[in-house]
Amino acid sequence: MIRVLLPLALMGSGLAAGGLMISALGGAPLLLALSTKDYIPVHQFLVTRFDPFMPIALLTGLAADVALAATAPNAAARGLAAAGAALLVAAVAVSITKNVPINKWVSRLDPQRPPADWAAVDPRMRWRNWNLVRTALAVLALLCNAALVSTVV
Repeated sequence: MIRVLLPLALMGSGLAAGGLMISALGGAPLLLALSTKDYIPVHQFLVTRFDPFMPIALLTGLAADVALAATAPNAAARGLAAAGAALLVAAVAVSITKNVPINKWVSRLDPQRPPADWAAVDPRMRWRNWNLVRTALAVLALLCNAALVSTVV
């Protein structure tokens, strides 16, 4: 069972951490540098490229870590898998409660007619900050899964 679950955990958490790292290192700085008129369509475009990829990657890693936490052959492996699962649950929670609502709001905006109070409601810094949180959580989960390898070989 571990021969199937561990690669799935590494793949899911690795793809999630990588996708989030791309948005942290490139996407967020790009979005922050754009004018409002350019930001809205670029954000709308990028979101459609990352969904459903990111949820699938996060949930694959999470499901594999949960299964490993229950079935791994030793306490160290079970502990690392449980830690990885907890970190991915936290990343999913941040995504669902913080980033997804911003993505949905921006997806409904007309780039030619941003809200009149744009300076007050511009979500870019909030989105970037929460994205950094979930990126750190996913990278830590990947590190747990990488460390898990040494406990079972």
